[in-house]
Amino acid sequence: MNSIPKIIFSLSLLAISAITYGQQVISNQERQDVSRILTTLAADGMRGRSALAKDIEKAADFIAGEMKRIGLTPYAEQSYRQSFELDKISPLSKSATVNNQIIPVDHIISLGQQVDLEWDNKSAITIVKIKSGDDFSKVFREHSLSKENTLVLVDPSFENYFVRFGQMLNAPKFIEEPTVQKPSIVYLLTKEIPTTYKIQIKKALQKFPLFNVAGIIPGKSKPNEYVIFSGHYDHIGILPAVGQDSIANGADDDASGVTAMLTLADYYKKQNKNERTLIFVAFTAEELGMYGSKYFSNHIDADQVVAMINMEMIGKDSKFGPNTVYITGYDQSNLGQLMQENLKNTTFKFYPDPYTKQNLFYRSDNAVLAAKGVPAHSFSTSQMDKDEYYHTVNDEVSTLNVQNIISSIEAIAIGASGIVEGRQTPSRVEKLKD
Repeated sequence: MNSIPKIIFSLSLLAISAITYGQQVISNQERQDVSRILTTLAADGMRGRSALAKDIEKAADFIAGEMKRIGLTPYAEQSYRQSFELDKISPLSKSATVNNQIIPVDHIISLGQQVDLEWDNKSAITIVKIKSGDDFSKVFREHSLSKENTLVLVDPSFENYFVRFGQMLNAPKFIEEPTVQKPSIVYLLTKEIPTTYKIQIKKALQKFPLFNVAGIIPGKSKPNEYVIFSGHYDHIGILPAVGQDSIANGADDDASGVTAMLTLADYYKKQNKNERTLIFVAFTAEELGMYGSKYFSNHIDADQVVAMINMEMIGKDSKFGPNTVYITGYDQSNLGQLMQENLKNTTFKFYPDPYTKQNLFYRSDNAVLAAKGVPAHSFSTSQMDKDEYYHTVNDEVSTLNVQNIISSIEAIAIGASGIVEGRQTPSRVEKLKD
């Protein structure tokens, strides 16, 4: 456990520009702030920044403090928070009888948010069947989208599928929009044609207040066109101890990305050249299923977002070597090409994502806006196939190359300059169908 990572920069090292400009891009003070911000976010005192623990508030307050220091305008609330709620539904008990025949527990699947459900043959519900010979997965999905309370009777020939689906679907789950009540769908594996039936489902409900942290620099001539710079500030909290260490500090994942986001905010604020509005956001609950970025993305007009640069794990050399970053979904828009044009006199290189089989383009906080057609991409250096410290207590600042973070920040700062200043507009991503 490293509570004070050993990172010391001499002034001569701080003056080096990794991307070889005639003059350095970010200032010596901003370079020192990279180390300070990274070390603070990944400190043991942050206790792994779990989105569901009170510990996350300390990280959120620190990020908000940095945004205030930089001079950003709050994006939503004056506290820089964008607050929302996430509900967790956990099964407690379930029982069912059909024609007085008891249905085994593993032959019951319950979907929906209702905490206490009681149905019998007097209940106003729709009853449908999945018959032998049906395409089980297809029909199951169709019934799961029902807009009314539904009892689905499943032929016993699908027992293997049913039990496997039940193991996944009966687990605790998060509800993204708790105020939107969805119908209950109950599946029973049975041969019985119900004359009488009784179903009782009990679930526990936990409410979690969550918040992104976001600030803006208003645009001068194009204030209604947005460029987003982001990273997620949550991590996975406390793990079973390895030796004396139980804190998953999340230095690379993703204190490195949030550090870059804040440093870019400082840089662009001082540059004072942004014609478009710049939004800087630290997302919460990425580790739980990208809930923070989903909420943010579903509450902004995607048509007004010109580009999104999401920074995810940039603390180590990529597989392409120093002074390189790869971009997920590189070929989905020309954002990477435009940014590379602005770096033509440097040694820095943006590469397409080398881990295409892992579908990273839709697995990070850029995903929802990308699905809506925004040139929204994640920028990373993580060697996904080799990183032994990912989601462990060993993801400490001492394992990172801080100069790699600085060079990535400088490359993004210059690479995105044409977009920030309104001279370049990247092509849109093809929208995903609903």
